[in-house]
Amino acid sequence: MKALALALALAVAAGSVTAQKQKRTKRAEEEITQTLELPKELPNVVVADCQRLVFHVSPLSARGLLSQQVRDGLRNLLQQVRGATIVRLRAFVAGSGDVRRVQTLVSETFTERRLPLPALSVVRVGALPLDGAQVVFESVSADRRPVNPHGLAFLSAHTASAPEPLAPLAPLADQALARLQVTLGAAGLGAADVLRATCYLSSLDDVLALRIRLARQFPGAALNFVQGQRVLGPSAVACEAVARLRQPPSEPVRFLSGAEFSPPAGFSAAALVGPSRLALSGAQLAFGYGEPEVRLAFQRLEKSLEQAGASLRGALHCNLYALSPGIAAAAWKIRADFAPPALAGAAVVLEGLTSLDAGSAIDVIAVAGQ
Repeated sequence: MKALALALALAVAAGSVTAQKQKRTKRAEEEITQTLELPKELPNVVVADCQRLVFHVSPLSARGLLSQQVRDGLRNLLQQVRGATIVRLRAFVAGSGDVRRVQTLVSETFTERRLPLPALSVVRVGALPLDGAQVVFESVSADRRPVNPHGLAFLSAHTASAPEPLAPLAPLADQALARLQVTLGAAGLGAADVLRATCYLSSLDDVLALRIRLARQFPGAALNFVQGQRVLGPSAVACEAVARLRQPPSEPVRFLSGAEFSPPAGFSAAALVGPSRLALSGAQLAFGYGEPEVRLAFQRLEKSLEQAGASLRGALHCNLYALSPGIAAAAWKIRADFAPPALAGAAVVLEGLTSLDAGSAIDVIAVAGQ
């Protein structure tokens, strides 16, 4: 009897162990075959109150590869905003990393933290002013309280250039910043009102001296410097800025134009916008190099703006990113069929975009609710 009872006990124990193994095996198989959730799609347009917008730039880092630098940059920006809501990001990516990863990582980071997703523009540049750095972010955030009670001034990228590829950049920077200062003065503003300044450079040879100069000239501004392309071309400096208005403009949106400002071709020198709600878009790609593809990009952007209660006709600022000067000129000419004839903004030639099939991309800021 004892032998029989022992045999039964061993059989029961063996069956229990087998059942547990089968459960563990089934659970492991379910985990292996589990489908990962796709990252949430970022919005094409986000609407925010102009009076609450604040501007930041992430610090450069050479630690790790692109994915780690993206995560580190986003983490730093979220610490800088201190409770404000990031509504728009612009990422400048250098190096050979996959620029498409940036959108995925932005979506994952904001979703994990249960934060509203921002609009996003991603472009590839020739270099950043730190060896090993692969990404720098500019952010636009909506603060909890009004910080720009009278509105904002968006200053176009004032440019100075020389035909020689290796011409010193310091004299060109002097010219570009002098033109920027003239525009600030015409808007009734000073250097202390500048909130962010971005400079596109043909080379980074003099970037440290330029950073020191801008930090002294615009002490309250977040600063960013990028080299547009890796190949040597004509030496050039182009600097754009955003500033806080000291009083409301004479009309809801006022464009500063005229030869005295030396604005970039096809642009106004600046757009002044009073207290209002603004629609900020991410980059809309033009998949191709011809006029039909560029028109389709503007049409898609118009649909996105309409869904946010805005329109290209109410645009005040536009960035055009292109792979060559010819593409930029052709795309900017088409812009006149969709938007005001003299927007503020920049037309910059950069290293690349998020798709190999894209020849240009556009992002805009427009008044919402018109």
